[in-house]
Amino acid sequence: MTNLYNFITEILILLFILITFFQSGIDKATDWKGNTGWLKEHFKGTFMGGMVPLMVGIIMILEILVGILSLLGIAWILLYNSSAWAFYACLLAAITLLMLLFGQRVAKDYAGAFTLTGYFLIVIFGVFLLS
Repeated sequence: MTNLYNFITEILILLFILITFFQSGIDKATDWKGNTGWLKEHFKGTFMGGMVPLMVGIIMILEILVGILSLLGIAWILLYNSSAWAFYACLLAAITLLMLLFGQRVAKDYAGAFTLTGYFLIVIFGVFLLS
């Protein structure tokens, strides 16, 4: 119980990351056709237009991995007083968000890119707390 109290901010950030990334990754896996179809239109006319299935696959794997690392991070904090997995979850989440940001900027979806800023601030605060 002491670890829960001592690491409550980190655990809440990890829960946020777990819900956000894992759900997004599972959505991509279960609605592959819908996601790739929408994104093909989103990236139409850009140099990334022909790479949509590859990009969605990479992001899907990263999002699911971030979710798993977040779950491991919470468990290791509570059980072993170790935050290594939590740090890796936040770091990989930050890298994934930067990849998404790059895609939004290439697609000239500036509102979508701006939306990612809120997620990035939470994640980078997690990196800061855990480093």
